[in-house]
Amino acid sequence: MEIHCHRFGPILLRSAGFWAKAAGVAAIIGLVSSLACAAVAGTLRVATWNVELSRDGPGLLLRDILRGEDAQASAVAHIIAEVAPDILLLQNVDYDMELRALSALRDLIAAQGMQYDTVFALLPNSGMATGLDMDGDGRLGEPEDAQGYGAFLGQGGMAILSRYPVDMAGVQDMSAILWRDLPQAMLPMVDGMPFPSAEAQKVLRLADKAQWAVPVLHDSGPVTLLAFHANPPVFDGPEDRNGRRNHDQLRFWQHYLDGVFGTAPQERFVLLGHANQDRDKSEGIKTGIRGLLSDPRLTDPVPMRDNTPPGDPPEATVDWPRVDPSQMRVSYVLPSRDWVIEASGVHWPVTGEGAERLETASRHRMVWVDLRVD
Repeated sequence: MEIHCHRFGPILLRSAGFWAKAAGVAAIIGLVSSLACAAVAGTLRVATWNVELSRDGPGLLLRDILRGEDAQASAVAHIIAEVAPDILLLQNVDYDMELRALSALRDLIAAQGMQYDTVFALLPNSGMATGLDMDGDGRLGEPEDAQGYGAFLGQGGMAILSRYPVDMAGVQDMSAILWRDLPQAMLPMVDGMPFPSAEAQKVLRLADKAQWAVPVLHDSGPVTLLAFHANPPVFDGPEDRNGRRNHDQLRFWQHYLDGVFGTAPQERFVLLGHANQDRDKSEGIKTGIRGLLSDPRLTDPVPMRDNTPPGDPPEATVDWPRVDPSQMRVSYVLPSRDWVIEASGVHWPVTGEGAERLETASRHRMVWVDLRVD
């Protein structure tokens, strides 16, 4: 069976046996019309998606998934199985030490026909208490006073689902790097004084959620994921604390590739995650995201959706109803220059059951890129 994929030509559908149990083959075939397009044999599909699977307290996400009645979790599992990335970075998934919620989500996806042998997550900065007033409002113990915004430790973290194992010995967790240790850090100042205080700036980490380098052991050799989730560049005051931090979280990766923070991969890597930043639209310091998109070590395939309604940007990855403009490109998959890009896309059906499921799942859309691995 052949499916035509936006911009990059014909793509062969993987065997139904890989996607589903025998009883579910007909259902999978029925989904082909809304499918982003299956990966070509000899390619690796890498994707990122802000699924917004976060709850108001620890353990609640696991509870909701295990009950089997959570419409959002079910919609997320269906979409992941439908798009079928080989490696998927998720944002806004609550973290627990034994990865029980993530494993339950993996099992939910498996029930839809897509099996991930590896689940990976590390403790994020979100909800990590500092004991200090980190936003300058004179109050302590609020979500804004954690290393990264969060009402509890691990709220809205990152996770990786992969068909291939992770080289745990090669993982670099750079989430503890202090903001002030970034070269030319744009730390906020008010009236010539550190904001909110010098004490706060001494302990504040750069990453709002996390920043990892994760080697995945693909059959053809290791592939390193440079994974991140930047904070929104809004919800602050004239000091532009969040805007500056967002800029520096994106700028970090260029310093990392320069070798400033340890040994960086020189080939077969993919920078991917949620930048919370469009290169042209809305608020934020644009030099951060523009620097990444123009970095000569990276490729920007500009994934687009098919059947874009007139007037909507085809490259958008989110629809925020109360934001103007509501549709922007804020999630990215940027492969290193040595990859051959076979196809790319944004999963965004606009009609039928697929569109309804997507609205239930998240305001964000999955971004995927197929990379040649022969």
